Amino acid sequence: MRIGLLTEGGYPYVSGDAGLWCDRLVRGLGQHEFDIYALSRTERQEDRGWVRLPPQVGRVRTAPLWTTHDDGVVHGRRARRRFAEAYGELVAAVCGGPRAASPEGPGDPADGADTEADRFASALYGLAELARDEGGLAGALRSESAVRVLERACRAPGAPRTARTARVPDLLTVAAHIERTLRPLSLDWYEDDALGSADLCHAAAGGAAALPGLLARHFLGVPLLVTEYGVHLRAHYLAAATLEEGPAVRALLAAFHGRLAAEVYRAATLITPGNAHARRWQERCGADRAKLRTVHPGMEAARFADVGEGVRGSRSADPGTLVWVGRIEPAKDLISLLHSFAEIRRAEPGTRLRIVGAPAEDPGAATYLTHCKALAAQLFPDEAEGVHAVGDNPVSFEEIGGPEIPSLAEAYACGAVVVLSSVVEGFPVGLVEAMLCGRATVSTDVGAVVEVIGGTGLVVPPRNPRALAEACVALLRDPERGERLGAAARARALELFTVEQNITAFHGIYLEIVSHSPVRRVVVDDEGEPLPFGVPAEVHVPGCWTETRFTGEHRPARAEGAPVRATVPAPVPVSVGEGA
Repeated sequence: MRIGLLTEGGYPYVSGDAGLWCDRLVRGLGQHEFDIYALSRTERQEDRGWVRLPPQVGRVRTAPLWTTHDDGVVHGRRARRRFAEAYGELVAAVCGGPRAASPEGPGDPADGADTEADRFASALYGLAELARDEGGLAGALRSESAVRVLERACRAPGAPRTARTARVPDLLTVAAHIERTLRPLSLDWYEDDALGSADLCHAAAGGAAALPGLLARHFLGVPLLVTEYGVHLRAHYLAAATLEEGPAVRALLAAFHGRLAAEVYRAATLITPGNAHARRWQERCGADRAKLRTVHPGMEAARFADVGEGVRGSRSADPGTLVWVGRIEPAKDLISLLHSFAEIRRAEPGTRLRIVGAPAEDPGAATYLTHCKALAAQLFPDEAEGVHAVGDNPVSFEEIGGPEIPSLAEAYACGAVVVLSSVVEGFPVGLVEAMLCGRATVSTDVGAVVEVIGGTGLVVPPRNPRALAEACVALLRDPERGERLGAAARARALELFTVEQNITAFHGIYLEIVSHSPVRRVVVDDEGEPLPFGVPAEVHVPGCWTETRFTGEHRPARAEGAPVRATVPAPVPVSVGEGA
């Protein structure tokens, strides 16, 4: 089958989010054909290029979200009126403003949420149809009239108090953000020879990545599969908390992304969260429980096999060393880890802590690393065995690739206990890597940690240095317990979190969706009656596999097309020869 893989800021770019997962999926499903539709986030991401693509990728189409361009579309009076009406309904649904007066009264308040969701969806698809008719909406979404429509929605009776406080700079910020998110409306991807030729669309994330899938379903009837290993709406909430924007901007953008997420979940044929934590978020945001299929991310177990199985020549664990591995950023809460290590040193004076990682791409991450190094120097002055020896700090900050730690597996191998101290976490990839290495772990109870660890490690509350210290000391003082937990953790990771498990799950989901999707071109027999199974799977394979012919394209198109009369294939002569 042909899969339209939809990404935003991810695959096939070298620096893309979830790029490794998508690449493993595409390479693992070599029996299918993939077309990639990618939205890029920054110019730097595009300049760094793509990863090497496997042969099953038929084509790649990209569009930038980081730049604005004039599409040259000039809208007439009628188009401008259609835009004002549709955009007005969209932002009114975001602001929670009232509809036009109805003679039947305000209606049942219990139906308000569903009504606003339908209102948002109708307005969104109205804008999409206008963009398709006129050739784009880039200029209209950035126009002064769009800002004025947004202002009227914020000032309308019934709008939330926070929205009514929005000033002109706030309105400009919100309008620009909505325009950036809705840029996929103006793309030329929604034709029979583009997304219309796909058997299903697979969005690798929610938000803007899933928007082309919504339109392909609306215009072409292509089923949509949405995978979220990190829930897009949750990520928006976390990012908004760090921005210096006013409450009106945060409230309006949260409402907009909440409406968009609800429509994505409503329109999707199936939704595959990466863990129970993401699944709970999706259900709270309106996802139908019957559509949810949990599919854990897949990790390459082979790269950790030598360490996990204790192969001779692999680095053996230092029983007095704790290891932390990951991207250094405030969400990882290394400050609490350092204060916790101070208590560990008082209980076990010879213990060392190795922090392995590099700052995240966030500009504030480098500053955070500097602060952590300064705190470590303050809490743990260099120690020396004698007056003539050089002092050494028990906390070290290292990066992978040097002589001490040449690989990621070596990073986990150098200590007996691996620590995760995060205050915010989605699916803890680093924890799974430590499990594959057979290491005992101490983790904070955030995100999907409890689901992943499953009783094979110690879990403590976040932002609690004392609890973290007590758990680490317990494992340091009982190495045999640590070995048992590490062995159990590796067995669990091999059962649930491998690439093979992930690929097998998605292969089955693809077949399930296609088997339940309606045929988009009717095939009839000689008497004019619909022919069951008139579009066999063989028609998707190049070559003369069947005599069935379609009008127009060689692939099924929309159901509005004229019925096609099936022909009976000629019998194939069978002969009995040698070896029969």
